[in-house]
Amino acid sequence: MNKNATAINIKEKVSTLLKSNTQQAEVENLINEIHTYFRELTQLTGFDNNIEHLAAVTTAKGKALGLNHAAQCLLDYKRTVKFLKAMIMAIKEKQQHHPDETIQVFYAGCGPYAPFVTLITPHFSPEEVQFSLLEINDKSLEYAKNLIQKLELTNYVTNYYTADAVTFNIPEAEKYHILFSETLDALLYRECYVPILFNLLPQLSEGVAVIPENVLIKMSLSVNPIADSRHITEEIDTIIDVRKAIALNTVDTIAPGQLPNKKIAIKSLNIEQYNYLILDTLVHVYGNIWLTRNESSLTIPLEMGIEHPFHFNSIVYTYQMDSDVQLKYSLEK
Repeated sequence: MNKNATAINIKEKVSTLLKSNTQQAEVENLINEIHTYFRELTQLTGFDNNIEHLAAVTTAKGKALGLNHAAQCLLDYKRTVKFLKAMIMAIKEKQQHHPDETIQVFYAGCGPYAPFVTLITPHFSPEEVQFSLLEINDKSLEYAKNLIQKLELTNYVTNYYTADAVTFNIPEAEKYHILFSETLDALLYRECYVPILFNLLPQLSEGVAVIPENVLIKMSLSVNPIADSRHITEEIDTIIDVRKAIALNTVDTIAPGQLPNKKIAIKSLNIEQYNYLILDTLVHVYGNIWLTRNESSLTIPLEMGIEHPFHFNSIVYTYQMDSDVQLKYSLEK
């Protein structure tokens, strides 16, 4: 397939994915076809048992996905579609606000397929948008470079960096219009979305668009489990609001060891009438685009049974970012 045919083929598939009336079965077929095409070009399946491809990469805070898991992210169907919509929306909005400029995108954690370059570029010219790619895994970046070359998209990429986004200093940071860093997991576990934003956001211009725009973790209570058709969630509070936490940080670009504790007085909530405590991860992708419960591996809820009688007055949540990035809780009498 020649360059023009390849670009047209990808553009047509992405255009269909972006339509609001595209059925989920067709969405999955199209993304599977794209994945097969990328797999053939790179010879990276995302499902082999090579230890080098399976191992996660240790960062300054938390871990980055291994090659296989990063490649498989493309197959998280609703996530892929919503991030595609968000990226195209953000580029077009920035074009309106900066009509005489090339829109510059800083892409932190591109993985081996760099899908938000390889799938986006057929919709724009190199004069309209340029990407700088940052990836901690040198092997992953090699695959991304190779794919971009085979798709003949090298004129869309200004820079390739192999570095840790948690500590990286961005050259010419003020020139970027969009920061893309889809480096997260449900409950903000292990991956580095939060410390990456603590590092990169203060370096960038105040009006930079961020994708995903924010992540919230909310706590709710329920009588019945989520799987029960009678399940009704009563929302209690927001445990983490990432952008709010970053805005309140007074230490320049250094991510703290943990976010401030969130203490919830739970005894006053008539806890004895509930049987389940649920934590939901909500991803505000961009604008009016959200990923909600069970739409993605990023938004799988955590459901915990409540033992009765409940003898505690408060629950304290701690989000730590030293070595092991994770949300913990403790109970206080």
